[in-house]
Amino acid sequence: MKDKHLKIDWSGRAHQYSNKDINYLTKIIKYADPLTQGKYLKEFEKNFSNYIKKKNVFAVSSAAAALEIIAILLNLKKGDEVIIPAHTYCASAIPFARNRAKLIWADIDFRTRVIDINDIKKKITKKTKAIVIVHLYGYTVNFNSIKRLCQKKNIKIIEDCAQSIGSNLNGKKSGTMGDFSCYSFHAQKNITTLGEGGMIYVKDNKLAQKVRGLRHNGHIDFKHKRKQYWLPAMGNLDLDIKNQWPFKFTLSEVQCGAGIVMLKKLDNLNKIRIQRAKKIINALKNFKELDFNEEFKGTRHVYHLLSAYYKPFKNINRDDLIGLLYRKYKIKCAIQYYPLYRYDLFKKMGIKKINCKSTDQFYDNMVSFPFHVWMPNKDFNYLIKSLKYSLQALRNRHSQRK
Repeated sequence: MKDKHLKIDWSGRAHQYSNKDINYLTKIIKYADPLTQGKYLKEFEKNFSNYIKKKNVFAVSSAAAALEIIAILLNLKKGDEVIIPAHTYCASAIPFARNRAKLIWADIDFRTRVIDINDIKKKITKKTKAIVIVHLYGYTVNFNSIKRLCQKKNIKIIEDCAQSIGSNLNGKKSGTMGDFSCYSFHAQKNITTLGEGGMIYVKDNKLAQKVRGLRHNGHIDFKHKRKQYWLPAMGNLDLDIKNQWPFKFTLSEVQCGAGIVMLKKLDNLNKIRIQRAKKIINALKNFKELDFNEEFKGTRHVYHLLSAYYKPFKNINRDDLIGLLYRKYKIKCAIQYYPLYRYDLFKKMGIKKINCKSTDQFYDNMVSFPFHVWMPNKDFNYLIKSLKYSLQALRNRHSQRK
């Protein structure tokens, strides 16, 4: 529920649709036949394929759904290990645990706030089946140093691009450098298909052939030629995966239509995000206690979120900053992401905590600022001024307590 007294709320939607977009989607609602699995699905998948310059892309109901399919395609067996960053959204981990994998938590690089490649190297064993590289916050992880090792050991690399669509590393788009990848079109992502949606990319052509059946209740054509189109049934149900039932992870035609219009805007939307992020970072550069993630050469950060580490003083911490912004300036911030090993669910499932020092240190002192792309310039400038006033006020409070 929205807090009406706030001047800047944490928005539940990242975008506003233009009248042109709405008119386009209205025509689909009125005239599309069928309303699902039709020409707009094919067009959306084709356009997305062209955007990332890869084939074997399939629209699904969410990035979490894409990861469920990927977990199945890995053919995981009990005891197989999957390395996952402890600092990420829970959907990056649950599908692999559900498919009997042992989750191995990896720490983050404190400078970039994404998975630490050196920590991954320490945690690879003979049982390692896959590594989930999460391009968190819109920042593409440079995992080139482990690609050859993974190929040698037949370890699959899964790129979780739920937050990084449009980001790249040395000109290569996130999601195009591993064996599998997933993208999210959730309401708060850099583009959205009416609140929910996702895309899956599969590098291996044979595995890619299994995706459509997994996505849509096992529906496929009969292999033999039929004398009558209605016999023996309108279509077959089959799945070329032993002991596996399919899912229903489809997108409607109007959702795919939204994906078509949003994909055209993606680069410009990301440009706006980058410009605004740089403006805030530059405006606060004299407040060394606020530390934004470091960007290395060759990376393009698309700032799905704008998070920072607040270096605590002796008697002042992150919570004081969030509280001051909320109570005095009516600005709502957030903290992300709760280390997965702290959640009750993972504890109950017997997934043990492991030492992830940087994950704990960052989470316990981080703040994420409201950053929806449709925020009016007036509010955006108010956000910057309020941050300056709040940071200075906390500095003054610290000086008085010395």
